[in-house]
Amino acid sequence: MTELRVDQYSAVVIAARRTAISTRGMRLARLGVEQLAAPVLRACRADAERAIGSPVVIADVVLGNCMGPGGNIARRAALGAGFDVSVPGVTIDTQCGSGLSAIISATDSIRADSTRGNFSHGSGPRLILAGGAESASTAPLRIANGVPYARAAFTPPGFPDPEMGPAAQDLAAASGIDRCRQDAYAARSHRRALDQARDGGFDDEIVALEALEHDDSPRRQILALLPRLAPLYPPARGLSSGTVTAGNSCRISDGAAVVAVVANSVRGNAPGLALVAHATIGCDPALPGIGPVAAVNRVCELAGLRLDDVAAFEIVEAFAAQTLAVLDRLGLAGGDWVDPRVCTGGGALALGHPWGASGAVSVVRLFTRLVHENAPAGSFGIATAAVGGGMGVAALFEVVR
Repeated sequence: MTELRVDQYSAVVIAARRTAISTRGMRLARLGVEQLAAPVLRACRADAERAIGSPVVIADVVLGNCMGPGGNIARRAALGAGFDVSVPGVTIDTQCGSGLSAIISATDSIRADSTRGNFSHGSGPRLILAGGAESASTAPLRIANGVPYARAAFTPPGFPDPEMGPAAQDLAAASGIDRCRQDAYAARSHRRALDQARDGGFDDEIVALEALEHDDSPRRQILALLPRLAPLYPPARGLSSGTVTAGNSCRISDGAAVVAVVANSVRGNAPGLALVAHATIGCDPALPGIGPVAAVNRVCELAGLRLDDVAAFEIVEAFAAQTLAVLDRLGLAGGDWVDPRVCTGGGALALGHPWGASGAVSVVRLFTRLVHENAPAGSFGIATAAVGGGMGVAALFEVVR
């Protein structure tokens, strides 16, 4: 294994927060996307200042978003958070990978500035707040040629552009993943999320909005309901029945997640996650859910690591079928077995999937698992997501203390 070194120029996540995740139309439904993000931005800045022990200068706000009203949501959220008008903002759309892409962009920016000696401003260390936000409840209706549509095309004419549910079912068929395995994986996600919530494992992450202090999707009764739910889509070719159901698919949700990124040279004694390597790679748009496989393998190759060297994995669980197809190919699942390092507190199948935020939620979860839970310095974690249109994004982090 190649020995990794976090130098003074490295970008380090020193704080990580999120809202509770709420199903579309429920507890967070009256809040616009910038209203979801603004309180989390404030909380993350406050955590960062406590960690460093001094005020910070916010150099930028970078947020992922898929379906919002536009108008540069990151800038709107920065102003809504009460930040100085000099704080800019940039909004990124990589669909379900948007929040993770925003964090990657922020770390690259911090590292680039640091190599030029811009570690800090006269009034404090420079910091970028990055993550994602999505309000599926308030997403505007979109119209093209006078016809409303639910989402934009992920590919141009002449390329496959399947809906995500049927694409997950096709991937399950191609991978030999049956309904029983999908339901069992969904049940695992709910059990782990419920156990994590019971033990207070989400408490340090969540910024309460609308008096919502806990994710509203994990539910014990789903365990009994899973076998009874009807398939959502016609069967894939060669199968007698469909396998993707409402129970083994994520819930469309509202939520926001943000991390604070600084140069390693100014973090002082604050523990955190240093970005070691990242990759965004395209794949066959007909099977978009498989994208994380190449991205995860690429970050390990860049870092000189094996998957056995990684302490924690967080994958955006859009569908049990898609997640298992990825994990099987990575050697992190097979048959009834799922590697215990994967989504120890459950994932999007239980918590919900606020599209543009979910990749950032994965990094918040890594921060809790590795930093708050005292993993030793030098431990590694990977966050990854599949992207509509056929892509995968992954980021490899190392614990610093």
